[in-house]
Amino acid sequence: MKEFDQGDPHLSGSDGAETSAIHLRESFSKDRKLPDTIADLNQISRNFFWSWNPDGEVLFRELEPALWKSCEQNPRLFLQQVSGLRLREMAENDGYASRVAAFAAKMQAYLSAESEPGVSISPAAPAAYFCAEYGVHNSLPTYSGGLGILAGDHLKSASDIGLPLVAIGLLYRYGYFRQSISHDGWQLEDYRDVFDSELALSPVVDDNGSRIFVTVTIRGRVVAAQAWLAKVGRIHLYLLDTNVEQNQVIDRLITGHLYGGNSETRIVQEKVLGIGGVRLLRRLGIEPSVFHLNEGHSAFLTLELAREYLEANPDASFAEAQAAIRELCVFTTHTPVSAGNDIFSAQDLRDCFDERMFAGLNLSEEEFLALGRIVPSDNEEPFGMTPLAIRMCRSSNGVSKMHGEVSRGLWVSMFPEIKGPEEVPITHVTNGVHPSTWIAPFFQELYTSEIGSDWRQICNDGKAWADAIAAIESKKVWSAHMKLKRLLLAYLRERTQSKDTGSRQTINEHLDTRELFSPDVLTIGFARRVAAYKRWDLILSDLERLLKIVDDPERPVQFVFAGKAHPQDKTAKQILRDLMGINHDSGWQRRAVFIEDYDQEVARYLVHGVDVWLNVPRRPLEASGTSGIKAAMNGVLNMSILDGWWIEGFNNQNGFAIGGVDVVADEQIADEEDGKALFAVLENEVIPAFYTKDASGMSPKWVGMMKNSLATLTPLFSSDRMVNEYIDRIYHLDK
Repeated sequence: MKEFDQGDPHLSGSDGAETSAIHLRESFSKDRKLPDTIADLNQISRNFFWSWNPDGEVLFRELEPALWKSCEQNPRLFLQQVSGLRLREMAENDGYASRVAAFAAKMQAYLSAESEPGVSISPAAPAAYFCAEYGVHNSLPTYSGGLGILAGDHLKSASDIGLPLVAIGLLYRYGYFRQSISHDGWQLEDYRDVFDSELALSPVVDDNGSRIFVTVTIRGRVVAAQAWLAKVGRIHLYLLDTNVEQNQVIDRLITGHLYGGNSETRIVQEKVLGIGGVRLLRRLGIEPSVFHLNEGHSAFLTLELAREYLEANPDASFAEAQAAIRELCVFTTHTPVSAGNDIFSAQDLRDCFDERMFAGLNLSEEEFLALGRIVPSDNEEPFGMTPLAIRMCRSSNGVSKMHGEVSRGLWVSMFPEIKGPEEVPITHVTNGVHPSTWIAPFFQELYTSEIGSDWRQICNDGKAWADAIAAIESKKVWSAHMKLKRLLLAYLRERTQSKDTGSRQTINEHLDTRELFSPDVLTIGFARRVAAYKRWDLILSDLERLLKIVDDPERPVQFVFAGKAHPQDKTAKQILRDLMGINHDSGWQRRAVFIEDYDQEVARYLVHGVDVWLNVPRRPLEASGTSGIKAAMNGVLNMSILDGWWIEGFNNQNGFAIGGVDVVADEQIADEEDGKALFAVLENEVIPAFYTKDASGMSPKWVGMMKNSLATLTPLFSSDRMVNEYIDRIYHLDK
C-alpha cells in the first residue's frame, strides 16, 4: 500500500481494514437557538467577513473572553459552548444588541454590493482560483504557511474590490500538524481531527437538497468527493473531501493530511483538487472565464479541460485542445528552486492514472509524460507539475520582480528556440497582504480617527496615503505601537509559562514569566518555516557576539522566534533545538522566547508588536516573503536580506538592508558574509537608531522610519494592488 509507506497515525493493520478511527461527517452543527436580539450572531459566524473586521471579532470575544480564547477564535464552536445565562445577559444589554444588529447590517450591505469589474469576468463567468491550501483564518485549518495565507488574502481582496471569483481547494481531515516543543527542545507533532470540532462550513447541495458529489478515477477505482462551502465575504470557497461512506478507507484518507504521505499521496490529492475541482464547477453550473492555478498542485485541471474539449470535438487533436485550453488558464509559481516543485516518477503516475485518461486525451503514455518534462524527449526525467502548468497556461508569473527573473532562468531549458532567459515568457506579480486582516485594530482606530472611515480606500492611492500618514503626529504612531508591544509581551509571558519545564533550560517554557521581557527593550521578531535556505542559524553564526548584544546593560536586545520544521527534517529540528538551549551563563533565557505552533494568531501578535522583523534567506531563494509586509503595515521596521519583496520595498529610510544584491554562488562564503553584515547592521544602525531617544522616551529617527514604512509599503504591497494587477495584466479583463 504505497500511499502510507511513511506511516499514517490514523490507520492500523497492513491492509487498511481497520476503520474504527475513520468516522464520517456529513454536516457540522446547526445554528444554536439564540435570543432574538442577538440571533444575527449565527449568520455572522458563518461568513469569515467577521474575521477581518475588528468590530466583528469583538462581538464574540466580548461575550466570554476566556472561552473565546480556549475555542481558538472559532465562532461556530464558541456559540455552541457559551453559557445560556451569558447569552441572555448580553441579549438584554441594549448596547451590545445594537452593535450585533449594526454589524449584521454592515455585513449584509457589503455582501449585497454589485460585483462586476469588467466584461470578460462577470458573476456569470467568474475567475476560478485553485490552490492546495487556504489560510483564511486559524479557525479553518486548511493551511500550513505562506502559500495558504497568500491565497486567503487573495480571496479577501477579491471580495473587497468586487472581483467575481470562485475558489477551489481541499478539506484536510487532519490538517497540518500542531507543534509542541519537549523539555529538551525537540519538536513534536500532533494531528487533530477537524471533524471533532465545528467549522464554518456548509454542505454543498443541489436544487433538491441532495448532497453534491464528484468522482475521479484513482488507482483503478472510482473515488467520490463531497464538497463544503466556506463563505469569505462575497467569495465562495469550495473544499473537496473524500471522507465519504462509498469510498474505501484508504481513499477516504486521500484528503487526510495537508502535505502528508508520499509522492503517490500527492498525486491523488492533486487529481482530486484539479480534476475533481473542474468537475465540481460543472456540477454547480459555473463556467469560469479564466482558471488561475496558484502553484502547480492543481495543474491536472488543465488535462481535465483538455479531455472535455476533445469529448466535445472528437475529431480534434490534443494540440488543438491544448491551444484552446491555454487561452483559459493562467499559472502562478511560488517556488524559486527546481527541487521545491512537485515531481513524480513515471511509475507513480501509472499507478494513479487510468489508461483511459491517456486515451481520452488522444495521447500515448509517453506523450502524456512528456507534458511534464523540461525536455520532453528525456525519458529519464520525472514528471513535473510546474512544466505541465507552464505548457498548458497562456500566462505564467512569479511572485516578485526578483522571483520572475529567477524563474525565467530556472525554466529556460523548456524554450530551446529562444536566445536567453530574458525571453522566457514568465512575468511577475509581486505578492501583497490584506490590510484589514493584518493591520492591528489600534492602528485601524488611529487611521479612522486621523484619516477617516474610508482609510482603506485611501491607502490604495500611494500619494494620498503618504500625505495622510505624514499628517499623523509621531507620538500617536508611537503610542499605538507601544500598546501593541505591551500586548505582545503579555502574550509571550502567558504562552511560555509552564508548571513543568524539565531539567534543561529552553526558551519555549519558563516557571516564572512575570519579569520576562521589557517593553523598553529593542525587540526583534523572527518567524518563518524552518528550512535550510531561511537560515535560522545565521543569528547563531557568532554566538559570542550575539550574547554580548543580548546582555548589553545599556542597550540590550530581545528576540521572539516562531516556526515549524517539517516532520521529516531532522536537520531543521536540530537547528530549533540548538536555538532553544543556548545558555552559557548569559541572559539569553530571559531575552529570547520561542512560541510554539506558529499560526495566524501567533503571527498577528508578532507582526503587530515587535520593533524589528528579521529575514535572512539565502539569495535569491526567497520568492517573495509576506510576513515582513504584514509587519511593515504595523510600523515594524524590516531588517532583511535584499531578496523577494524587500528589493522592491526598501528605500533606505523605511527599514534596514543586510548585505548587497549580488548572488554569491558559494553557500558557505555567502553565509559568512551575510552573517557579518547582519551583526554590523544590528550594531551600527538598528540599535543606535532605536536607543537614541528624546526627553519623551521616543526616538524621532525611529518613529520617522516607522512612518516612512507605513506610508510607502502599505499601498505598494496591499493584496488589493496585487489582485488588481492580476485583473489588469494576467486575467486580461476588458475594463
